[in-house]
Amino acid sequence: MELCSRIPACSKSTDVQSHLILFQNPIPVRHSPLTCRRRRLAGALTLVFDRRFLICSSAPSPPQPSQQAGNMDAAVGGDTRSWGKVSAVLYDMDGVLCNSEEASRMAAVDVFAEMGVSVTTDDFVPFMGTGEANFLGGVASTKGVNGFDPEAAKKRFFEIYLDKYAKPNSGIGFPGALEIIMECKRKGLKVAVASSADRVKVDANLAASGLPTSLFDVIVSADAFKNLKPAPDIFLAASKSLNVLPSECLVIEDALAGVQAAKAANMRCIALTTTLPQERLEEANPSLIRKDIRNITIEDILDGGNSDRKLQNLQNKTSSYCTYSKQLEEKEIDGLVDAFNASSDKGHSAGWFQGSRRDIVRYGSLGIAVSCLLFTLLNWKAMQYTSLRAILNQFSWDSKPVFGKNKGVARPSRIQEIKSYLSTLESRGSASILPEFPNKLDWLNSAPLQFSRNLKGKIVLLDFWTYCCINCMHVLPDLEFLEKKYAGKPFTVIGVHSAKFDNEKDLESIRNAVLRYNITHPVVNDDNMYLWRELGVNFWPTFVVVGPTGKILAQLAGESHREDLDDLIDAALQFYEEKKLLEASSIPLALEKDEDPRLLTSPLKFPGKLAIDVFNDRLFISDSNHNRIVVTDLDGNFLVQVGSSGEEALRDGSFDDACFNRPQGLAYSPMKNTLYVADTENHALREVDFVNGTVTTIAGNGNKGSDYVGGGKGTSQVLNSPWDVCYNSTNEMVYIAMAGQHQIWEHSTSDGITRCFSGDGFERNLNGSSSASTSFAQPSGISISPADSESSSIRALYLKTGGTTLLAGGDPIFPDNLFRFGDHDGVGSDALFQHPLGVICGSDGQIYITDSYNHKFILIVVLKSSKQHGNYAKDIKLSEPSGIVEARNGRLLIADTNNSIIRYLDLNRRVPVLCTLELKGVRPPSLKPKSPKRFRRQVSADTQIVKVDGGSSAEGFLDIKISVPYGYHFSKWRLHNASVPFSGRTLMIYVIFSSDIQEALSKYDVETDPVDAVSFEPASGVLNSTGSASLHFIRSSSSTATGRLNCKIYYCKEDELCLYQSLTFNISFQQEVSDSNSAHIKLGYTVTAKNPAGAVRDEPTHPREELHAGKGTSDVAFILISQLRR
Repeated sequence: MELCSRIPACSKSTDVQSHLILFQNPIPVRHSPLTCRRRRLAGALTLVFDRRFLICSSAPSPPQPSQQAGNMDAAVGGDTRSWGKVSAVLYDMDGVLCNSEEASRMAAVDVFAEMGVSVTTDDFVPFMGTGEANFLGGVASTKGVNGFDPEAAKKRFFEIYLDKYAKPNSGIGFPGALEIIMECKRKGLKVAVASSADRVKVDANLAASGLPTSLFDVIVSADAFKNLKPAPDIFLAASKSLNVLPSECLVIEDALAGVQAAKAANMRCIALTTTLPQERLEEANPSLIRKDIRNITIEDILDGGNSDRKLQNLQNKTSSYCTYSKQLEEKEIDGLVDAFNASSDKGHSAGWFQGSRRDIVRYGSLGIAVSCLLFTLLNWKAMQYTSLRAILNQFSWDSKPVFGKNKGVARPSRIQEIKSYLSTLESRGSASILPEFPNKLDWLNSAPLQFSRNLKGKIVLLDFWTYCCINCMHVLPDLEFLEKKYAGKPFTVIGVHSAKFDNEKDLESIRNAVLRYNITHPVVNDDNMYLWRELGVNFWPTFVVVGPTGKILAQLAGESHREDLDDLIDAALQFYEEKKLLEASSIPLALEKDEDPRLLTSPLKFPGKLAIDVFNDRLFISDSNHNRIVVTDLDGNFLVQVGSSGEEALRDGSFDDACFNRPQGLAYSPMKNTLYVADTENHALREVDFVNGTVTTIAGNGNKGSDYVGGGKGTSQVLNSPWDVCYNSTNEMVYIAMAGQHQIWEHSTSDGITRCFSGDGFERNLNGSSSASTSFAQPSGISISPADSESSSIRALYLKTGGTTLLAGGDPIFPDNLFRFGDHDGVGSDALFQHPLGVICGSDGQIYITDSYNHKFILIVVLKSSKQHGNYAKDIKLSEPSGIVEARNGRLLIADTNNSIIRYLDLNRRVPVLCTLELKGVRPPSLKPKSPKRFRRQVSADTQIVKVDGGSSAEGFLDIKISVPYGYHFSKWRLHNASVPFSGRTLMIYVIFSSDIQEALSKYDVETDPVDAVSFEPASGVLNSTGSASLHFIRSSSSTATGRLNCKIYYCKEDELCLYQSLTFNISFQQEVSDSNSAHIKLGYTVTAKNPAGAVRDEPTHPREELHAGKGTSDVAFILISQLRR
């Protein structure tokens, strides 16, 4: 509406010059679809006025051909006043994008050395930039090499160069190359590589530089050309392929031949001194000279480095246009001038459009009006959320309390200021009266409330929210703080649920959200947005504070208002207490959490995400509302839990001591036997180490951050509601879907640094070619395959550039339209989803998602030329499913979140059947165990138990000997020893350095029942490379006792992932016999190898890649983006 209201102002003016200025500098509105269309229309109108101004009597007459030539020479010579329009940038490769000139010369020296000819790298300098055949042939001719075969030499040159000097990602790219390329693309310029090298070398150099070929609109190499630089053929071919006039192309070169070729093509050229000194380059008279590509700015490209281009007069535009006309034939120029002169008295011509100045304004206004209408129709769902009251609220000049600008003021002064505001509000009588809650609305956590009855005499805080909104989740701790602080006072919080998605209007869905987020205040379902429109609300979340007589005291939108609300409520309670208008009666509550039977029958509570260890048949479940991680085997048998107490906290330590706060995303690294956890409401990234049995915080510190760049190390780097994670084993990166600030981040496990990887932080569905030109909207899932939930789309993220592309769903035209959702099969953006939350790329190459608010499981079929989606097993009954993983043989496991169960689906069946995974041995967490346990932990279901007779000796040795299958070995490490004198004796100390550890260590530890009945030395340790260890024990009591020796065994094949086996020796010590000899008890076991599916076999198969780790060196990661509104 705001955009459309500005349109008439544009159409009223009839002055040509003012229109020209207006459309060159349109009103800035950030990424509005209407603004984008307006800019395209503006471009057309600017062309009209520029051309008319060229021929009207008030402008200088067109210069003569000799003047035109002079202007062109000035431009090429560096006169920035006549720089002219630039539409495309042509990059030479060697010496410009990559530092390959020296490597090329060294490879050429190797070629001639094989011929027995002695040459130096300097011999090749005169022939640089002329193509490999000339490059080698020129030196061969100078050295008088007889029988020189240029093709054979070129072939050998490429073999040496590719094998020795240009390996992928070898870092030969010049710093700043990627940045200036992306800056050009952001400015709408086309970019191309135009090189005299053969295509095989071009591709190799780009790969070695880390520059994907997809960055460039066109790549032109020497293969198809007879005449190479300094002939202009390559540059002219690039210009034609880009569909850009040569006069609008700019070349970046480092060789004399390249500069000469650019001038011959009538193109401007920036020369770099990476290869030749400035004096040599000046001989070719380039437009500009810079040291290297890092020193080139976008201003250099657009206007020759003139930082004051806005002050250029219109005569320069005339010169620029006439320079353009030089490219035309004389007949075309004459015809064009005649056409303009013929229309000078009657109207104005712009190619296909003819008409008077009034017609131009009329049709321009009509075009803008049609654009507004089209925008409204395409964004109809979003338009339904606005109201006249919301627009008027934006222009309200009533006196309001100042929030957020008085942080340095003492609290008593702030309270007094607000009380003065309330006094003025009451005396003027200008406050609006809140409309009554309609009788038909449904309520949760309480009976229906009315301001005229239950809420009279109370300060009421209305929280307008929708449960898909991450910002609404962020303010729940603020509301809880206020409820606790003002408990027992005439104050209450009421949640007004105003849904974005259709599914969110359902009362049962809201009830599930109330249960999931432990909301204990009354909630009303404003499903038809009645209160939303009556109060003019326009954002989620919005707070409305209501006085004891029903008057609206204040309205605040967004997060971070805890202090403002605290001050306002405190002041209102004091002010209205003095007026004797408060009533202290309480509101009876009937909490939903006390009545839901599901929470009593299931051991899980709103499970979020899943991960899998395919090699050891382990399933990891983020039991989100129990604040723990549950580990089972693939048949549902309990193995272990991480975070046993279920307490909401950020605490590191052992599996029993560690605490989480509603964890969500999980990613498993089989090489490290480590699970990475997105600890969402702790705003932290956690590392669960199954080797050492510990939990460590590796990023975030419990505080919600607002850093959109990152770069901090460890817990010093704050995070903002990380919702999902995936691990890429090729670069050891953990990618984080940072829902709280609409970005994708990366954490390096090698150096502990966490930084933004993609996204500018604006909440929208914008696909770009780079990180800075891409926007997300509450990304809630990330895997080797993507889905986008708040924009209800599936998107792909490119790991080399940080850019994205749309695969299915969402609005492909308007990035700010997050209201294009539904339930519809189709191709690409024709498919509609509703808040998808889980996504994986299956072993069959297809993408599977959980379409959360449609309660469906979806198959995305990715074809070469299209993307389609279709329902899979349409009769499946799910309730807002979230996490999804592939287990084995086409079996998919799904976290059925609202039902608090895990489902599985066999895709190999002709008709897939949804089944429930029975969780055996999984119990809800308990803060206080009912009885103390002698043994610290429960033996997991996958543990092999070996019973051993400990005999009756008072002391002795336990000799452990574990054998592994043929072809396997234990962890590789070296044991260092040193002799240390101690109390008259010599102690032998054994040390393992971390640098000597190449694979996961096999460990053991001992516990006893009763406690301290038997002491062991050492009580824990590492099995050596032969699977052996020895322990000394001494019994402190003659009574019977039990010892438990727990082993974690890792056995590996060379260059493959290690397999895991849990083993426990239960040692029964009999009644002690006096004068018994020292015992030597043998503890032996032979491990049987198992395949990733869990079946026993003789020889392990080659392990397939982990689902969440990415495929080889693939540069694509797919994202599930939950994108919201506004």
